Amino acid sequence: MIISGIYAAYLGRIGITEPGSPSAEGLFALTRAHLERIPFENTEIQLGRPPGIDPELSVRRIVAGRGGYCFHLNGAFAALLEHLGYDVTRHLGGMSADPDSQEVSGDHLTLTVRIDGQAFLVDVGLGDGPPEPLPLREGRYERGFRYGLRPLGGADGPDTGWTFLNEDSPFPAMNFRSAPAAMADFEDEHLRLSTAEDSPFLQSFFMLRRNAGAVDRLHGRILLHIDPQGGRDKRELTSPEELFEVMATVFGRELDDLTPADRAALWDRVQRAHEAWLASQQD
Repeated sequence: MIISGIYAAYLGRIGITEPGSPSAEGLFALTRAHLERIPFENTEIQLGRPPGIDPELSVRRIVAGRGGYCFHLNGAFAALLEHLGYDVTRHLGGMSADPDSQEVSGDHLTLTVRIDGQAFLVDVGLGDGPPEPLPLREGRYERGFRYGLRPLGGADGPDTGWTFLNEDSPFPAMNFRSAPAAMADFEDEHLRLSTAEDSPFLQSFFMLRRNAGAVDRLHGRILLHIDPQGGRDKRELTSPEELFEVMATVFGRELDDLTPADRAALWDRVQRAHEAWLASQQD
């Protein structure tokens, strides 16, 4: 398969030179590569210039060295997979801190991909989700960390939707509807998440990146390296230079779009949020 233009550059960013024809093996390789190289991040939202979620724009941002959150990452990855010939469906989803929740809030975009009659859950926009696709059937899955899938609504069955469970995440449940969704279905929630004062994307700066063996999570000035055995290597960043070095080296984000004023503004937000967090721990 000959790939040219922006999608060839996209494949180059994730380190894939020969994607081949659509196959389960190829899908797994693309997903792992994407998760290992493209960070879940909210830098531009923190700076007050949230990017739109048009998939072509998201593809170009990824090629330029940026990341994003679920609407950007899964939106772009779906476009890449479709360009490569995969059968992709977008779904309206919702994150929850309650593993028993049945709500689908619309604050998450997830994907399923069908290959040779088998459907897979594919999600590169969770930050700490599975490092490879999961078969879309009820069960528990060990992929370094522990995951699960069950029909949403129990007896209503998988035609209603599914619940993805992540036992090692602050948001252990992601519910999604089986019905196909379009990118327009996420516009209102993207506006809320990227501009509302109570949105976690505005309240805190964070980045996540994972591979088969670990998750790296940056929350403000706190950098965590988490392994499947429960090990946590915690480090507090003490200077803007340290912050931007971690962004570039640990998370693979290019920094050429950040002016000196941007860097100062981001560090100021990180500092103020960190001080507020410290104060809350003393209450």
